[in-house]
This record gives sequence, structure tokens and C-alpha cells, in this order.
Amino acid sequence: MQHVRPHEKLVAWKESFDLCIEIYKSTADFPNHELFGLTKQIRRSAYSIPLNIAEGNAKRSSRDKANFANIAIGSLEELHCQLRISVSLKYLEEDAFLLLDKHLNKVSYLLTRIRKVWLSQ
Repeated sequence: MQHVRPHEKLVAWKESFDLCIEIYKSTADFPNHELFGLTKQIRRSAYSIPLNIAEGNAKRSSRDKANFANIAIGSLEELHCQLRISVSLKYLEEDAFLLLDKHLNKVSYLLTRIRKVWLSQ
């Protein structure tokens, strides 16, 4: 049986991990000329969210934990903007954006909650 890391028990991490996978799938058909541009930036922002939750969860001080939550929130906002750009460039359909945006809003809520919890520890 596989060992579950402590951060993997966090709902915020699970949802942000799932969002990251959705983002990778959604950007798979972006133009090849964007592979090292917008596609790479979108994916970087997406994977930064669960990575920062994992790293923050491993920190001891509440200040350090909250700092990593803040970084994850910043990455989420970058991701939102990048997805809007993708819609404007017609790389991403509006319907696909709306589904992703719904997931982003859920992750945003969870991140603000986990930041509050981490600050109170």
C-alpha cells in the first residue's frame, strides 16, 4: 500500500491537484508555437498551487505556512488571467473556461480557508 503524505489529506491540495490535471488536459491542444510561451506559463501556475500547499504544510511556523498559502493564491490568480488570455486568443473555448473557472473558485475558497487555519496554528 502506498504511503499517503500529510499534505495529500488536505482537501485544498486534492482539489488543486485535480485542477492541475484538468489544466494539463485543457492545454494539450494549444498551438505548438505557444508550447514555450502561454502553455508553459499556464501549466507552471497550475502546478505551483499544489506544490506550494505541500511545501507550506511541511513548515513549522504559522507565518511560513501562511506565506506558502499566499504564494498558491497568487499562482491561482495568475492562472485565471492566463486562461482569460487563452479564451481571447481562441485557444480555449468559453465553455471550457467556465468549467475551469468554477474549479478555480473552489480552490480559491479552500486556499483562503487553509491560510486562515495555518495562521491560527
